[in-house]
Amino acid sequence: MTNPSSIDPSVLVAKVDLETKVRLLTGASAFTLAPEESIGLGEVNLSDGPTGVRGLKFSGGRQVALFPNATLLASAWDEETTAEVGRMLAEEAMAQDIHVVLGPTINLHRSTLGGRLFEAYSEDPLLTGKLAAAYVRGLQSLAVGACLKHLVANESETARNTMNSVVDAKTLRELYLLPFEIATAESDPWSMMAAYNDVNGVAATEQDHVINDVVKGEWGYTGLIMSDWFATKTAAPAAAGGLDLVMPGPEGPWGATLVAAVRNGDLDESVVDDHLRRLLVLADRVGALGELRSLPTDLPAPDSPVRREQLTRLAAAGMTVLTNDDVLPLTRGTSVALIGRHALETIDMGGGSAQVNPPYQVSVAEGLTALLDSVEVVDGVEVRTRPVPARPGFVLDPSTGNPGVHITLLAADGSVLEERHDAPSTVMVGFDDDFSEPVATVRFRARVAADGPVEVGVIGVGAWELTVGETSRSFELRSSGGFAEEMLAPPVETGTVEMGPDDIIDGEAMLRPPARTDVLDGVSTVEATANPLAGVGLFGLVARPAPQPVESVIAAAAAAAAQADVAVVVVGLTEEQETESVDKSTLALPGAQDALVSAVAAAARRTVVVVNAATPVLMPWLDEVDAVLWAGLPGQEGGHAVAAALLGDIEPAGRLVTTFPAADGAAPAWSVTPVDGDLEYTEGTFIGYRGHWAGNAPAPAFWLGHGLGYSTWSYSDAAVSLDGPSPQVSVTVTNTGPRDSREVVQVYLEPSSSDEPVRLVGWTAVSVPAGASASVQVRTDDRLWRSWDTDSGAWSRIADGGRLLVARGLGDVRASLSLD
Repeated sequence: MTNPSSIDPSVLVAKVDLETKVRLLTGASAFTLAPEESIGLGEVNLSDGPTGVRGLKFSGGRQVALFPNATLLASAWDEETTAEVGRMLAEEAMAQDIHVVLGPTINLHRSTLGGRLFEAYSEDPLLTGKLAAAYVRGLQSLAVGACLKHLVANESETARNTMNSVVDAKTLRELYLLPFEIATAESDPWSMMAAYNDVNGVAATEQDHVINDVVKGEWGYTGLIMSDWFATKTAAPAAAGGLDLVMPGPEGPWGATLVAAVRNGDLDESVVDDHLRRLLVLADRVGALGELRSLPTDLPAPDSPVRREQLTRLAAAGMTVLTNDDVLPLTRGTSVALIGRHALETIDMGGGSAQVNPPYQVSVAEGLTALLDSVEVVDGVEVRTRPVPARPGFVLDPSTGNPGVHITLLAADGSVLEERHDAPSTVMVGFDDDFSEPVATVRFRARVAADGPVEVGVIGVGAWELTVGETSRSFELRSSGGFAEEMLAPPVETGTVEMGPDDIIDGEAMLRPPARTDVLDGVSTVEATANPLAGVGLFGLVARPAPQPVESVIAAAAAAAAQADVAVVVVGLTEEQETESVDKSTLALPGAQDALVSAVAAAARRTVVVVNAATPVLMPWLDEVDAVLWAGLPGQEGGHAVAAALLGDIEPAGRLVTTFPAADGAAPAWSVTPVDGDLEYTEGTFIGYRGHWAGNAPAPAFWLGHGLGYSTWSYSDAAVSLDGPSPQVSVTVTNTGPRDSREVVQVYLEPSSSDEPVRLVGWTAVSVPAGASASVQVRTDDRLWRSWDTDSGAWSRIADGGRLLVARGLGDVRASLSLD
């Protein structure tokens, strides 16, 4: 830990020339900021971090702890939970000398089609803002900086770097800026990140009104605002618009262009000075200015007992019981048929920049068989349309015999730049390399730890030579040119081969060099690429058991279910749907998973469905099964956490953070596809539960705030007090069930005006022994009692009247308190 020094950043700014100032305002590399010895500035290291602190390498870095995803953590509705997560992430950061963790993500769940919702907390701005503030306090309590992202109206991924979010001022203020406002007021985050998209025709990195007028002006924000990676398009307009730092580097749109803008009088140098001053304030706060920070040496390892306990507890406690016909928790001694691809290959994290390299990942099959004696595990139907990298264990490094693959990176002359043994099955090239020469060839070698038909293939843009045993073939994979596609969704090709125990897979890719411009006598002979990620790519090896016919898979599952006391079917989404850069097109489960559930339910005595997904899915079989447990993306201890929740060793006391629509399109906001570049937020402030309550969409399958836990509750003596800055509700809750349990008392305001949506205004969680009662106080948040007046450009209090709803989610209102 460090304490900010007494150094005055303004004094230091005055000591360096304009060129140095501007150089420091673009990253030094993919994830570092440049040092400057003349003013005592050390290097500042940044890392992606929503579900773990990956470190300075985008791919192939050190092993780090994989946390439950944001929606699962948020489902605890507990500020102490996110504060604990912040402290844990700070420890993970310090173990790698990381100064700033790029999180939390606090965009809202506007449409449930959003591919990146798994990184964000909720559809509700109050819940999001309060949980984010606690996360930031936990992280920064150990002098590691947080970064709120993405500012602003960045709720979908389709064409994210070119689309224009069209949002009226009232909606922007009351919904999409509100989490940033709450977190700023309650935790003073040390940095924020401007998004890729435009907002009302202006790039998020050039938003003078949002950044300068609102965030830095009205809110008095003292921190730094950086760009998302490659998001900055201009020099003077972005600098004048309030952007402080361009990422990544060392190349970028500022440099000599920004220096020239100052020299030409297009930008006052005081603007650059303020940007650098903010950067130095950040460096001071994280211990990279003056006397550099010292780091503790006794931090928990990612696979340590303390991390195992924390990650299991946090994941299980956020899981949500959606339905339960007296089948959960399971009792020991019960025979279980555990069914589904997600049971064997549990999805623990989403795709894109949130991915990390964990020391292990526990499947539900591993977790449940460790706690129950009688479990038959049966594979399920295919859940992906796109092959994925081989899992260590299914492939072995031929050189060592250990799980993983042997990767060799070569330069153009054939010299070896790096060899990796027992490595993950993917490698990123060209983004954050530190080799003396560019990588020209990537080579994979692996042995499959099984006989029989195997699906084998490769991932990545390049000219491939693939050899399996005695068979070889050559082919080329190309991208379609989408932004960051080579990193986040590279092309793939596979085939099915019969493999023996000694057969080796050899895959070698010759990389296509990035386009460049050669100028001879003023004539360009080679067209330059506009893609800042040219030459960057993710490469991988595919190897997995060959797919089986759907009919035989479902028949085997139903047969196993018929022989067990309980069938537990694990279904869900994958990183194909829950990922950066891609949105969903449906909420339906991929593949034949719905048919699998129905067939098992028809054969089994009792059926429990575990949903391994971070965001809502459709459940056409809901009335056919006895219980549904929503498990999110539970992190590296996922299988242990699911097992603990199913058996009640840890109560899955979560409450939904997103409203689950009953059908595709049956939501107030749905489309995530821009039309002529514009994505219009026509639903205004009526997103999610707000729009459903107003009748703007059909009744949902499950409301925000819904969750049964493992007990039942009665509410009595509800009353409201109007003393203080905002109303306060008191109510007595009684645990009427047989188990100690945790309740989340929620209070919603239903204004008298139909122009104002219902909204969450406060909540309090309480743990109560079986049969006991507790008096609960909920102080409503005064920021939810106001309305943005577009004409005056100011806040006003909403009209008197209406009522407060005391609820277990809007689908289970327990008391109505009139405000007339």
